[in-house]
Amino acid sequence: MAPTKTAKATTSRARLASIIKSARDTMRKDAGLNGDLDRLPQLSWLLFLKAFDQRVEQAGPMLDPDYRPAIEKPHRWQDWATNPDFSGAELKKFVDQELIPYLAGLKGAAGHADDPRNVLSTIFRDVTNRMQSGTLLRDLVNLVDEIHFDSSDDIHTMAFVYESILKEMRDAAGDSGEFYTPRPVNRFMVQQSFLKLGESILDPACGTGGFLVQAYEELIQLVETDTQRRQLQANLRGIEKKPLPYLLASMNLLLHGIDAPRLVRDNALLRMRDATAADRVDVVLTNPPFGGEEERSVVERFPKGYQTQETSWLFLHAILDQLKQGGRCAIVLPNGSLFATGENSIGARIKKKLMKECNLHTIVRLPQGVFAPYTQIPSNLLFFEKGQPTREVWFYEIPLPDGRRGYTKTKPMRVEEFEPCVRWWGGEKREGRKEGPHAWQVTSADIEKSGYNLDIANPHAEDDLIHRTPEELVDELIKTEKEILDLLGKLRKETLELR
Repeated sequence: MAPTKTAKATTSRARLASIIKSARDTMRKDAGLNGDLDRLPQLSWLLFLKAFDQRVEQAGPMLDPDYRPAIEKPHRWQDWATNPDFSGAELKKFVDQELIPYLAGLKGAAGHADDPRNVLSTIFRDVTNRMQSGTLLRDLVNLVDEIHFDSSDDIHTMAFVYESILKEMRDAAGDSGEFYTPRPVNRFMVQQSFLKLGESILDPACGTGGFLVQAYEELIQLVETDTQRRQLQANLRGIEKKPLPYLLASMNLLLHGIDAPRLVRDNALLRMRDATAADRVDVVLTNPPFGGEEERSVVERFPKGYQTQETSWLFLHAILDQLKQGGRCAIVLPNGSLFATGENSIGARIKKKLMKECNLHTIVRLPQGVFAPYTQIPSNLLFFEKGQPTREVWFYEIPLPDGRRGYTKTKPMRVEEFEPCVRWWGGEKREGRKEGPHAWQVTSADIEKSGYNLDIANPHAEDDLIHRTPEELVDELIKTEKEILDLLGKLRKETLELR
């Protein structure tokens, strides 16, 4: 009787959820970890090393006989994490004094951001083991080692659970002033960008990698060969300035099947300003930070007349130069960016540059509170193609669902709310668009006359005031007054900068 092959260990979704719960319970006992902003990164870098060992190090020699391990003994997961005799005190000392410094000091091929050694060193140069108890660290490592990444089913299972962890991470980060793109929004932006295999795709403010994961899931369905799969992975590029989102994005992409994420940890504005023609891309998908201010040395890298500390304007300007001729972009921008007008407004100058160099064909106006509870700033999705000037701009307003006054953590926006807009869109060539209760068109000549104001209200909604409650009208008035004060403050700052 022929011997049977030993089946690979797998981790069911229920079992994985149980392990993750136990891991988080273990971390809660440690005095060195305070809240999810400490616990989730701790779990993430351990998960990354376990996944990297199974997905890259152990699988590498089977795919390439000349594969050189990125991590040498005794720093491989299989060397230290699986040793039951490695006591808590010894383990903590090894992790703190040997493992993390070793990983942070790895050096791969120069100029190859996707070299595993470069990826590892970029991640671990900012990683710290925050756990104070060696015993609890041993328990946590044992739990992570129970998770398997051998099969595509394992990867999909872990990716599902990891996305729920990321959502909690975003909730926690939102309390500290950061927020991320809701999944329905980035899914819609990717879908309406009509991506194709072979195109280079960039998110210069990639956060935890949501746009890149969504693009990969969209395009992997078209892949038929290993060559196409490798090319797809190489074409997905991200830039992230902060160490924590960079770690989370690397883990997110790895779990979704991208074994060598092409992520760069850098200031995207400087990176794009230094880019050459060879660095230009076919597609940009992004939600850049807005409302913040860049340091003076970054601002001065931009041309005179376009220098502002407002990050959203700088990103938009940089993206215009980053796109190839014929390239396209989908970007999130706040109402304040759309409104800026006047000869002395840097925002108006950048919008003029946008409309002269690109076809700004569609602006989707999102409902109030899509990014709630982190910010109430109204936002918009701009879609444009580089190479031809804008002749007219179509606007489409996504309404709040009937009976809803906003969104919350427990009742966020749903992807189904974009379906009427998808049907109206007219496919890749945008054919058959018609004006209606939520859609209207404005010529570029009218926009130019207005001083490049793109914050254009739905003309079909004027009579809606009579149906609104007094409370809604007062809330809207307060919101508008706050926006006006904010815009006046920015206008005053820009005026002073021009003196």
